[in-house]
Amino acid sequence: MLTVPFLVMFALFFVAPIVYAVVQSLFATKSSGLGFGAPETVFVFFDNYLAALSNPSFVESLGRLLLFSLIEVPLMVVTALGLALLLESARARFPRFFRVVYFVPYGVPGVIAALLWGFLYIPATSPVLQGLAAIGIDINPLSSDGVLFAIANIALWGFAGYNMLILIAALNAIPSELYEAARIDGASEWTITWQIKLPLVRPSVILVTVFTIIGTLQLFVEPLVLRPLTTAISSDFTPNLAAYNQSFAQGNPNLAAAMAVIVAVIGFVFSFGFLRLVNRKGNRAW
Repeated sequence: MLTVPFLVMFALFFVAPIVYAVVQSLFATKSSGLGFGAPETVFVFFDNYLAALSNPSFVESLGRLLLFSLIEVPLMVVTALGLALLLESARARFPRFFRVVYFVPYGVPGVIAALLWGFLYIPATSPVLQGLAAIGIDINPLSSDGVLFAIANIALWGFAGYNMLILIAALNAIPSELYEAARIDGASEWTITWQIKLPLVRPSVILVTVFTIIGTLQLFVEPLVLRPLTTAISSDFTPNLAAYNQSFAQGNPNLAAAMAVIVAVIGFVFSFGFLRLVNRKGNRAW
């Protein structure tokens, strides 16, 4: 009985939208007669999926998203883990203060964060780029070659602190007696980190990795906000941006639903594949 409110909300706001999107992706709105009649909705089965996957721009956006994931996922996990280990080390000073400092960016809405970084990425408004230009270093973060790294930096700045707290909680759950016994046996801080901390926080690292994989596949806000600032970001730069464009600019919500379902399936495959991979390895040492 206590779980009924949760189950109802879960069904209404999670399951129902997914089912609705899948159903919408199987239909299409077509004009009747010579185009003068009222449009009608017809069942087209997988035609929308075929149209999405045969669209070169959408396929390119999928490849671009995978490349972004290859950049962002390891960068996020290593950064969050490094910060957590540093703040939980025996020599850390003012750890509580720095926890707050690193976590604060997570409280900034994504749109605001993208706007703030957008100003820092434009040479005309960025004191950093102007200072670098003064010493002969010209950098354009929003160029076609660097825009993915610019977006990855925004995501890293916003979510590294959140993932860091997950890993800090896992480190705090490790019994202190293990550290004391290791030090009595002559283990160095590096040995303690490698042989005790990393193996015991492995489940939390896996959790952070899965969260990051899912988050990167949902990339939308940053390219949408940065798009007016650069020509390197098109209307279909990412799959979610392409679906947004199809739904609200092109007036084709059925094709947009198919694109969204494709991204969801990719996210499921990647997350499930990663979990199968790490579970197959079991509890072997890092």
